[in-house]
Amino acid sequence: MPVALILSSFVSASRIGGAAQQYVLAAHKIDPVLAPTVMFGRSPALGGQGEVTSPEVFRRMLADIEADAIFGLVDLVITGHFSSPEQVEIAAAMLERIQAAAGPAPIVIVDPILGDAPKGLYVSPAVARAVADRLVPLADWITPNLWELGHLAGADLGDAPAAVAAARTLGKPALVTSAPARADETGLLFVEAGAATLFAHPRLPRAPSGTGDMVTASFGAGLVEGLAPAAAAERAARAAFEVVQAAQHGRFAELPIVALGQRLVRPTAALRIERL
Repeated sequence: MPVALILSSFVSASRIGGAAQQYVLAAHKIDPVLAPTVMFGRSPALGGQGEVTSPEVFRRMLADIEADAIFGLVDLVITGHFSSPEQVEIAAAMLERIQAAAGPAPIVIVDPILGDAPKGLYVSPAVARAVADRLVPLADWITPNLWELGHLAGADLGDAPAAVAAARTLGKPALVTSAPARADETGLLFVEAGAATLFAHPRLPRAPSGTGDMVTASFGAGLVEGLAPAAAAERAARAAFEVVQAAQHGRFAELPIVALGQRLVRPTAALRIERL
């Protein structure tokens, strides 16, 4: 069974962060191993009071995972939320060890969780700098939202061509959430060196938090399964729209990831696909 290592937040009662990604990966029969960088009972957006994993505990946690020989089995690494630059450095050092080891290197996806419009950064500037300087260079893929892409590239992004150009300045293939599309749409932008595709679907009036986390995990699962990156991105876009539609129809406050199960693996939601 493939194994994925997730370095991100854990929120017990919400389908966001690493907690959501565990369920997405499990639906794809990928065994998830989560090392939480911060722990909450409920979403901090709803007032949840959590605790940051101290650098020492985070270091010991990863050492224990390594001691169980998990690093030698990992097919995918996803990094997400970090609460301190020390955590970022520990994660980067771990990635460097894994990538330098003998045998096939895992796919590394860095979701640079830094902030969003209109509030801007919701991590400290020191964390944002550490993610940009230490993790992005180690990534095989990055999955920022549009604001995060602009922050990393130092650019204002008003349309999809500008987002494509910004992604290419970073030197990493990217899957960009909340990408510009038509006025009544939400987009997922896939960018490689020689190709770019916008996957768009109608904007819904209400979407629970966590769709970006879900997209990252779904995309990573597709890469582990051997899908071409563009096909993995398309499936992730369909899965995201399918789960948001289900949440709206069922009036769920959280993404119904577990309830959808195999519909995440074989989504049928319609998209508008535009080659850029």
